[in-house]
Formats: sequence, C-alpha cells, structure tokens
Amino acid sequence: MVHHSSFVDEEGVRKACGCPLLPLKSHIKGPAPVSDQDRTDIVDEAITFFRANVFFRNFDIQSPADKLLIYLTFYINVALKRLEGCRTLAEGTKAIINLGLEKVPVPGESGFPFPGLFADPQSQKEAELFRNYLKQIREETSGRLLSVAYRPNGTPNKWWLAFAKRKFMNVVAL
Repeated sequence: MVHHSSFVDEEGVRKACGCPLLPLKSHIKGPAPVSDQDRTDIVDEAITFFRANVFFRNFDIQSPADKLLIYLTFYINVALKRLEGCRTLAEGTKAIINLGLEKVPVPGESGFPFPGLFADPQSQKEAELFRNYLKQIREETSGRLLSVAYRPNGTPNKWWLAFAKRKFMNVVAL
C-alpha cells in the first residue's frame, strides 16, 4: 500500500500550479512558510516513506500534498543516483551541491518529470514562485538526505544507496 501525505487540510495554504506551498523546517531562504522544528513536514514524510513508495508504479493521489510527495520521491531517487558513486560524505555533499545548481524546470517546460501532475503556471510570476519553492524544497531534501544516506563516520549507508537502482513510477532518473 502506498503511503500518502498527512497534509490533507489545505486551509490557509498558498498554492502555485495546483501544488500547496507547505511549510518547511528550513533555514534556506525561499517562498515556503516556516514550520515548527518539532513538527513533521513534507520533507520528513518524503524521506520516511521513500523506501516503501519507490516500489510502486502507480500512485493514487488523494490530496494535492500527494503530488508534492510524488515529486520529492522522484527527486530523492535522482539524488541517490548522484550519490551512488560517492564513497565519502564529502564527495556526496559535492554531488548534491552540483545537483542543486541545476536549473529547476516547472510544469510546461521540457525536463519536468511529471507532465500533467501539476497545472501549468498561469503567469510568469506563478512559474517563478513555483520554481523557487521547488528549489527550496529540493535543497532542504538534499541536506536531510545526506544525513541518512551516509553514516556518522562519513561512509555510505548501503541500506539507502541500494535504492538508487529503483525506478519510481517507471520514470527514468538522469
């Protein structure tokens, strides 16, 4: 059974491209509202559910937050593929930083992994808001992923990096 997001109540949550801009426990500047440090956010859910959800080829969307969970699961898969050849935490950090420097496509642009999952932006302002949110959430996910993909001594955690070989929803990650 697929694990769905617990963020189903969207009252008062801003949206862009049909995606809720959920709060993050983040120190990274961006459009996401700041969440309490003791509460679970969407990044925590994505990392927690990743190893179970990556096995599914179909994902029944029950709330708009599930769309974000799908996107983050795919992003974690891409990040793990980049970390696959890195033998130390320092190498992994460098690979993740390089991934973070890549252009973040939004719906309607080539390179966006799930056409039709999110609505195309209605304006350039909405496209930039969504791009900045995705960039912020990707950076936050990358930082937290490094702490689970590598052990405290800096060696790779094979129980995480083994999942780099999986294809999520039959989408090939580059």
